[in-house]
Amino acid sequence: MNCFTLANGVKMPALGLGVYQIPDHAVCENTILAAFKAGYRLIDTAEAYMNEEAVGSAFRRSGLRREEVFITSKVWVSNFGREKTKRAYEASLQRMGLDYLDLVLLHQSLADYYGAWQALTELYAEGKVRSIGVSNFYPERLTDLCLNFDLRPMVNQIECHPFFQRESDLDCARHFKVQVQAWAPFAEGGRGIWTNEILAKIAAAHKKAWRKSACVGTCKEA
Repeated sequence: MNCFTLANGVKMPALGLGVYQIPDHAVCENTILAAFKAGYRLIDTAEAYMNEEAVGSAFRRSGLRREEVFITSKVWVSNFGREKTKRAYEASLQRMGLDYLDLVLLHQSLADYYGAWQALTELYAEGKVRSIGVSNFYPERLTDLCLNFDLRPMVNQIECHPFFQRESDLDCARHFKVQVQAWAPFAEGGRGIWTNEILAKIAAAHKKAWRKSACVGTCKEA
């Protein structure tokens, strides 16, 4: 699978499975196992998704080596703050039964995100997480962190798809060498994305399938 190289040299798979809105343990675990079988190697969860345990269980059942899978989680705003964020990270590791995460994000640009970011920089310096970043940070908030901390976010995970292209967000991220990671890159299947004539033409020009039935589990963005 193609990868993006983050600012610290860590390689992050270009395609991943997010498990938002799958709180049922068995459903989440089986979905992840099916994704692994299809070739996915990045799994994205969060403290707020209430399914970190299922992510850990699926990984253990998969038979994959730890270094083969890129696992992301996020700290929720109620746990922002230097010490609270550290405790929240350790709790996430315990729920998943892991020794480290490949990426941990601050879930929103709210509350004490300064204290939370300081905590992530310290966890990173101690080697407890391979890379750190933020999620849903608009340009002014991302700029704020980048200008006021020596260690900048390596990732900003934001909603980004053909109907919400976020040009100013992308420009800001490029300026600070922050990798943008899209959530809902297929607009969560809405807005008529599978029947959009312009996208179908772009897909055909690149010899990619662009219909829902062809994209389940194997689709690549055109």
